[in-house]
Amino acid sequence: MRIPVYKPLMAILAAGVLSACSSSAPAIVSTPIENIDAIPLKVADLSDAQLKSWANSDLSTDTIPGMSVDKAYAEIIKNNKPSTVIVGVVDSGVDIDHEDLKSVIWTNEDEIPNNGKDDDKNGFIDDVHGWNFLGKTVEENMEYVRIYRMLKPKYEGKSESSISTADRAEYNQYLAAKAEYEKEMADSQSTLQQYNQIKQQLTAAHQAVSKELGTEDYTKEQLSDYKPENQQMQQYKAMLTQIQNNVDENIPSAIEQLDEAIEYYQGRLDTHFNLDLKGRKTGDDPYDITDTNYGDNQVSGPDPKKEDVKHGTHVAGIIAADRTNNIGIKGVANNAKILVVRAVPDGDEYDKDIALGIRYAVDNGAKVINTSFGKYFSTNPDWVRDAIKYAADHDVLIVNAAGNESENLDNKMVYPNDQTPENSTEIADNFLTVGALNYDYGSGLVATFSNYGSKNVDVFAPGVKIWSTVPNNEYEFLQGTSMAAPEVSGIAAIIRGYYPKLSAAQVKQIIMDSGLPTTATVIVGGDSSKTGKFNTLSTSGKMANLYNALILASQVANK
Repeated sequence: MRIPVYKPLMAILAAGVLSACSSSAPAIVSTPIENIDAIPLKVADLSDAQLKSWANSDLSTDTIPGMSVDKAYAEIIKNNKPSTVIVGVVDSGVDIDHEDLKSVIWTNEDEIPNNGKDDDKNGFIDDVHGWNFLGKTVEENMEYVRIYRMLKPKYEGKSESSISTADRAEYNQYLAAKAEYEKEMADSQSTLQQYNQIKQQLTAAHQAVSKELGTEDYTKEQLSDYKPENQQMQQYKAMLTQIQNNVDENIPSAIEQLDEAIEYYQGRLDTHFNLDLKGRKTGDDPYDITDTNYGDNQVSGPDPKKEDVKHGTHVAGIIAADRTNNIGIKGVANNAKILVVRAVPDGDEYDKDIALGIRYAVDNGAKVINTSFGKYFSTNPDWVRDAIKYAADHDVLIVNAAGNESENLDNKMVYPNDQTPENSTEIADNFLTVGALNYDYGSGLVATFSNYGSKNVDVFAPGVKIWSTVPNNEYEFLQGTSMAAPEVSGIAAIIRGYYPKLSAAQVKQIIMDSGLPTTATVIVGGDSSKTGKFNTLSTSGKMANLYNALILASQVANK
């Protein structure tokens, strides 16, 4: 799974509270966007409208580091629609009935809906819109918790000297999993306690000041003009002012995010770290890759409210939300059909489900697969690597989220990946890893949470406060590299639609080569004391850009 991004906001909240208290398209002759280092920094805050569509903005005209999507549609794509490209979304599932997605969901034309038969003989009964490899599973442990639980009976209380050479690697895995479990459990308990304390103080301050001002939705100006009459109210004003000045949220919204964070960390304690949880409800052996007769066709998940498919629904909307219906949002690609693979639970995914999910998407025609998930422990990584190679053999591009832990992936292995176990040589040329950008074109350009790496992250794309679809015809801001990856999947879908003769490897290289470079010095990993040149944080050193990618794709395809 990809952990939701709460800590950047919460760190500021804590500080505030505690301190106060093919050739199917013609050749393109447009000029690429260049010399962006000469662009002045944007001083004014983004408006609500700008924030909801900032990933579509053009840096040279808007001073917002988006992907020039609107510019590409206005000047290059115009009324031309590239051929349809199937994009596999391997994720938590998707609300396929969403008003902004139902017209862009892939349909298996070879399958007769709901007749209880495998009409197309692909091994999956009634797989009309994809496959649910999780069945009724929703909550799961983290992978290191599963490893710890599995190996604990064998190694608990054993001394290192008693471990045989044959068991040494497994024993080391046990020790690493145990250490991670104990650390993450303690961190979550501490964070939950802190957030509850912050919420209590922030709520008290907000209620008191709201009563004085006569409104709960007071502006920065109203708070600034407010004259407290005692020391307690002065402290409340100082606390709320610091939050309003440092967090791009009003106070009720900040409290709402605190509630979400509290619910999330309590949920982690109840499920992710619960050694007694038996989350899997599929009846198969998750450690037997040949045991494939499991799952169902309920790609929107087992919950009638569809709450457990929020992440995948958001990802799908970024890629392909209907651009023609004049409601909601416009996805990056106007030619994508979303093939849904439900394989990522609330907790860590099983390698088996991911490997089979990638193969399913490939076998059913996906030319791009989005993988917005990941973990740092893996029991069967070779199954997933083999699936990545299978995708490469079938000319399928995989667009992968880099992760949200502010880690240098050149020094730390994350799964899935396209590296050998030594984290060196790439196993395939079809795997594109994406870091996250902030909308602040300056020192804060890289999202505070984003992983990076000159070898193991390929490109960056918008990933902070991305407005997209969530279940039940609603829309919401989410953030993470999980949001950056589908931005790039949308670019890939358009390129593959216009230029189907370009290989997956060529499309990957085009996206990397056509991005916008900058020599700016940026904050790395959210630590203001740690800076680096943006062009050293990924292999390309660039920001993905649809406008430039289409121009370069045209040049490569028409050579």
